[in-house]
Amino acid sequence: MPPAPALRLHLVTLGVGDLGRAIAFYIAMGLERRDLDTQGVAFFLAGHVVLSLYPRDRLADDASLADTPPQPFSGQTLACNVAQEAAVALVIARAVAAGGKEVKPAQKVFWGGTSGYFADPDGHLWEVAHNPFFPFDAEGRLTVPERAAS
Repeated sequence: MPPAPALRLHLVTLGVGDLGRAIAFYIAMGLERRDLDTQGVAFFLAGHVVLSLYPRDRLADDASLADTPPQPFSGQTLACNVAQEAAVALVIARAVAAGGKEVKPAQKVFWGGTSGYFADPDGHLWEVAHNPFFPFDAEGRLTVPERAAS
């Protein structure tokens, strides 16, 4: 049997309570919608990953799981890194204007960058960060420097 292919992240699907509201939020956040004649699901270009929105109850059913109410903290966040420190607050303000909620304002953090958090209308938590140690490559991908040999 050949080895399994390497794990890659291509698509992130968020379970949403109101698909129309979620679509409007992510369009207002500047993502480009790409719906391939599909109904009941929305796809957005989000850099080198595709963001998918799907009704929460149907997503739970698809995974054969019970749709339990979200906890105050789900144990996961999505993240958007920005090239300039001031852009952290701008992205959070845009999210609030689009119907999201500021969770933590942009502020300097212990590791030397700036970050803050917002929640989308369904409570999905996003971190927005400027990390001066993780630059972007020529294609706009975030680069994580290699670990120094120990």
